[in-house]
Amino acid sequence: MEQSYSTSFTVNQPADEVFQAINNVRSWWSHDIEGDTAQPGAIFRYRFKDIHRCTMRITEFLPNEKVVWHVMDNFFSFTEDKSEWKDTTIVFEISRKDGQTEVRFTHVGLVSEFECYTACQQGWNQYINGSLQQLIATGQGQPNVGEAITESEQALG
Repeated sequence: MEQSYSTSFTVNQPADEVFQAINNVRSWWSHDIEGDTAQPGAIFRYRFKDIHRCTMRITEFLPNEKVVWHVMDNFFSFTEDKSEWKDTTIVFEISRKDGQTEVRFTHVGLVSEFECYTACQQGWNQYINGSLQQLIATGQGQPNVGEAITESEQALG
C-alpha cells in the first residue's frame, strides 16, 4: 500500500485562526506565490528559484475544517521525473483534540519511492511543523523569501 507523507501538530489557537493561517500561504511557505490562496477553486503558483515550480488548485475549502490543494503541474530541476508532484493532493485537516486545535497535513501521493521524497519531507517538516505552526502560535511564520532554508534547498541552490 502506498504511504503518503503526513504530519500533525496541535496549537492553543481556535480553528478559525488556524484556518486563516493555512490560507495565508505567503506567510508560512513562500513569498514567491502568485494568485489567490484563500478561495475555493482558486489557482496559485509556487516557485523556488529554478529548482521547483508548481501550480495548485484549491479543490476543497471548508472553513475551520479542511483545505485541499490539487497539484495541477509541477517541475523539479533535481529529479529524473520532473513532474513527481503532478496529480498529488495536499490536505490540511483541522479538528479539536483535548482542548487544543490539531492540524493534520497530508501530501497524498508523495511517497518514499519518489526521488524528491527526502528533500520534500524535509521541506514540509520545515514549512508545516516549523513555519506554519509558528505563524499560528505567534503570528509570525518563517516563509521562504528567496533563499534556501532547509538543508535540501541549500544543497540544491
